[in-house]
Amino acid sequence: MTMPYVLHYAPDNASLIIRLALEEMGLPYRTALVDRAKEGQRKPDYLRLNPNGLIPVLETPHGPIFETGAILLWLADTHGQMAPGPTHCDRAAFLKWLFFVSNTLHADLRITFYPHRYAGPSKSHHATMRRAVQARLRTHLAHLEALAKEPCRFLGSAAPSVLDYYLAACLRWMALYPADQDRGWFSLADTPHLGTLLLRLETRPAVAAATDAEGLGPTPFTAPHHPQPPEGSAT
Repeated sequence: MTMPYVLHYAPDNASLIIRLALEEMGLPYRTALVDRAKEGQRKPDYLRLNPNGLIPVLETPHGPIFETGAILLWLADTHGQMAPGPTHCDRAAFLKWLFFVSNTLHADLRITFYPHRYAGPSKSHHATMRRAVQARLRTHLAHLEALAKEPCRFLGSAAPSVLDYYLAACLRWMALYPADQDRGWFSLADTPHLGTLLLRLETRPAVAAATDAEGLGPTPFTAPHHPQPPEGSAT
């Protein structure tokens, strides 16, 4: 590759997952801030990269890629790292859980962040929707805790996978966002095997690099705090 990747990011957004994967793989990249405070994701230049106006986008020598799960899978397959390869016996299981996190867990988590996009302006409807979705999220986490409890080469192993980092970021956000809501529905102590996974990740140089770049604090997954990024805004 003759040029580094370009990661269009906002602090503590889904782009964090891509940054973690790039750091873990040791790949060259540079970042381009998408200033959410100025709705940078709605600007024409950004919409040319991702017409959905969502973060992240990864620019590659083969063109821009959006959708977090797609970027992770493309990076893993392109560089032969952090995922079972196409002919590996664990490939099918890895794919189903990667897409479960992307299409089910993360999608439900977005509803808790932005209920007005799904239920209209009524705040009472927002509260009802959040409660229902939080119950689903607890079920999703129970499934992932059961997976982490068993020997698994693509979740919680000594060498992190893209799935590990995707799940770690989601668990971080469950503990923090939305800032004005009761956090009592979620406790990392309810999923001790996932907690062990997070502790292991926090020792990785990739996490230290992402923490410094986005102002996440010393325990970004196990005891997260709201970020203090050197540039941009998480919301």
